[in-house]
Amino acid sequence: MKRYLVFALVGPFVGGFLLLLTTTYQSGYWAHTNLAEVGKLFVVFFKSLQYSYLFGFLPSLMIGAVDDILLHIKRIGPVLRMLLVGLFAFVLASLTYSSRGQDSGAVQFILYGLVGFVPAVLSSWLVHRYVEEPQPAAAPT
Repeated sequence: MKRYLVFALVGPFVGGFLLLLTTTYQSGYWAHTNLAEVGKLFVVFFKSLQYSYLFGFLPSLMIGAVDDILLHIKRIGPVLRMLLVGLFAFVLASLTYSSRGQDSGAVQFILYGLVGFVPAVLSSWLVHRYVEEPQPAAAPT
């Protein structure tokens, strides 16, 4: 249960911030930006945080479920599990977001893929590092 809580708390927060950074980059916001404009970015992020959780809650839980499934496969270690979860989230996020708007191409595909990859790997790492994982039961002899 703690695994899903970590994914639900970390995923929308980090993913929402990365999505905001990606969309501002795609719109050309960073071309002529000063320190005051960066402050506005954080204001927009905190004002839109409720929507990040609203729309990012279920996808984060789905990625947490993939992480939970991969935990039960004995041959997959923690590092490989983090990479597989991140790859899965990368593909889902890039397919979800990269076809939007007038720009399309490799840069947009990668940027929107990182919106899914980074929170998934970070959440998986936090779960591995700080949440006790169940140990397999010993076989009766």
